[in-house]
Formats: sequence, C-alpha cells, structure tokens
Amino acid sequence: MTSALKAIDGAADLPALMGDLAKGARAAARVLALAPTEQKNRALAAIEQAIRSHSEKILAANAEDVAEVKAGGATSAFIDRLTLTPSRVEAMADGVAVVRGIPDPVGIVTESWQRPNGMTIERVRVPLGVIGVIFESRPNVAADAGVLCLKSGNAVILRGGSDSFRSCRAIHECLVLGLREAGLPEAAITLVPTRDRAAVGLMLSGVNGGIDVIVPRGGKSLVARVEAEARVPVFAHLEGVNHVYVDASADLNMAKSIVLNAKMRRTGVCGAAETLLVDRAGAATTLKPLVTMLIDAGCEVRGDAAVQKADTRVKPASDEDWDTEYLDSIIAARVVDGVNEAIAHIQNHGSHHTDAIVAEDEAAARKFLGEVDSAIVLHNASTQFADGGEFGFGAEIGIATGRFHARGPVGAEQLTSFKYRVHGTGQTRP
Repeated sequence: MTSALKAIDGAADLPALMGDLAKGARAAARVLALAPTEQKNRALAAIEQAIRSHSEKILAANAEDVAEVKAGGATSAFIDRLTLTPSRVEAMADGVAVVRGIPDPVGIVTESWQRPNGMTIERVRVPLGVIGVIFESRPNVAADAGVLCLKSGNAVILRGGSDSFRSCRAIHECLVLGLREAGLPEAAITLVPTRDRAAVGLMLSGVNGGIDVIVPRGGKSLVARVEAEARVPVFAHLEGVNHVYVDASADLNMAKSIVLNAKMRRTGVCGAAETLLVDRAGAATTLKPLVTMLIDAGCEVRGDAAVQKADTRVKPASDEDWDTEYLDSIIAARVVDGVNEAIAHIQNHGSHHTDAIVAEDEAAARKFLGEVDSAIVLHNASTQFADGGEFGFGAEIGIATGRFHARGPVGAEQLTSFKYRVHGTGQTRP
C-alpha cells in the first residue's frame, strides 16, 4: 500500500490518492474479467457470511452515523435512508446470496450467425471495466454495488456520502474479507477512504482514464452535478417523480392498497409515488376514499379543486407540486379525464422513472403500459417494486432512466457490454 492510501481523511495528496485507487482498480479489473464463475461465487459466499457475522459491528458503526446526522438536524426521510436495522442488514446479506445464484453474464454468447463466406460471428458479453459509484446516505449501496460489480467482472471504486462514512467502512471490510477468501485482488472493490468532497470531482474527471462509467445514487443536486461534470458515461436518474393512475375500472380495495403502499411504505426511496391521478369517470366512488385514507395515514395531500372538495384537509396544489419529488409523507393529487389525460400529465411532469396504472380494463392498461415512456411501468402493482432485488437481480447499482445501454434497475447483466468474436477458416476480403 502506498503512502497516499494510508491516509484516511484529508491528510493525503488527494490526486495521488485517487490515482493510486484507479491504478489498483484497473489492474484488478483485468483479473476479474478473466476470473471463473466459481471463484467469484466463492467470494460472494464469503461476503454474505461476513455481513451476517459482522452485523453487530455494522449496526454499531451505523448508529454513530445516525446519531451524528440527528444532531445536525437531518430530516426524518434522510435518517430513514441512512438507518440500518437488523432486518435491513439481513436483507443486504440475502441480496448477496441472490446475486451469487444468478447466472454469470460474462462470456455469454447473446447471438451467433454465419456469413455466406463461412465465417461465424458471435456477440459475447464482457465487463465494462472500472465503475465509479458515488452515493449518498444509503450505506447498503456499498454492498449492492460491490457484489454486482464483482459478479459482472468489473472493479468498482465506491465513494459513499460523508454521513454514512463509518457504516460504509464497516460494510467494505466484509467485502474485502470475501475477496481475500477467494484469492481475488482487494482493489477489486475499493472504498474512497476520505470524506473530502474534492474526491467526487476527481472521479467525475475519470481519473486520467482510470474509470469507465459513473453511477450516482443520491439526491437531485448530486445527480445533476454528476451529469453536468462527468467526463465519462453516466448511468443515472435525476429524480423519481412517480405516478399512480387510478382508472374508473379499478377495484377500489386494490387501488387503496396499492396507493397506500406506493406512497407510504417508505417515503424516502426513489420508487415512492409522488402524484396520484384519479379518473374523473370513477371519482365519485374512488376519490374521497383514497384521499381520506392517505390523510388518515399521516400523508399530506396537495390537490386540485376537485381533490380539495373530497376532503377539507386537502391543501391547494401549486404548479411546482406536479414536478416535485417529495421523498416525504406528501403527495400531489388531481382528477384527470381518463387514461389519455393521465398519460399526457405523466409525459409533461414525470421523470421517466416509474409509473403505475390500477385498472380492470385491459385496454386502458395496455394503452398506459405502451405509451408511458418510463423505465418501469406497472399494472395493478405498487411503484415501490422499482428495485433490483424485486426484479430478481439480487440488488441494483441504481435505476437508469436514460435510453442508452441500460434502463431501469441496473443489475449484473446491465453492467456488461459486448464484443464480437469472429471465427474463420482462412477467409480474406476480396
């Protein structure tokens, strides 16, 4: 280990520190790209066990982080995102087990064809290389990103938020134990060992070609900065302005269950619903029960004139409310004239993240699923399923809402690119 890497927090020459991290990650990426599935899975098994056996240490570190942000006046939503509980640590370990069990995407031939001259061409999955993950508050991202990159043959440089610094170090220790157990280079999963915010800028620069792609996980300001400054490709979503549209054909009990879960299960996650749209044709029977249910559950409702009439406790919605990701117990609500107006509203105000329709009318559902241009669209299910674990990926490195390379939950398969292998028998081009 170089002298630069011995520094923990601000005592080093930061460019030298980040340069050393990138060089180590690049060397590790070459090893991981060729590592057999069995070796990677052995590391994942050891990581899972380490997280379970070190859960008390992880929780103790997290308790220190939480105490610090509480003293600083953090919001309840922020504290929820930062907080680890025994069940959340167990879920983290369970996610590692699922990732271990999914097929190894590296080396998979996705397509093969033969040319008239007898050459065979194959398209085969390969790792991306070195991935930089910049995240805020949620310490579980360290585990999710680390194991997904490992499974997909990529090295990763993790830069957690200063608020989760202790938690991330405790989790990272478990990741390193797994790598060591399997004989893989420890630089395959690196945690930036400083809270210095300038480290983010260096990562966005690509560290002289040391990072191939950046994945930001955090608030709007972080993601906006990454997308504005990054000199390397970015997988990201800016915000999750997610909608639930309740069609006139919806079953009321189902609609109530889905809307309550979509908004209130965890208000601080990117899959939380932020806007409720209710079909005018069914509003006489659905609007008041939905609004009253939300308010009684502790959710502030900001609505248009029709929604305000449904319950006197509804506050007037401003123009800004339709474009706001609250990440809190607040929802905007309005009445729309059917599925076409719902789709138009989502097109004008949504963030292409996750949107749902509750409907028994299959034609309305097909239209919604076909025309809403979001990374994830759901029929008769909560928006809170916008999660790689719920998709069977074991975990996710983020939700991508762009249209290039990856979209939706980014799991192990989405962390690969491809190359072409051409098999000939001596062909030359005339």
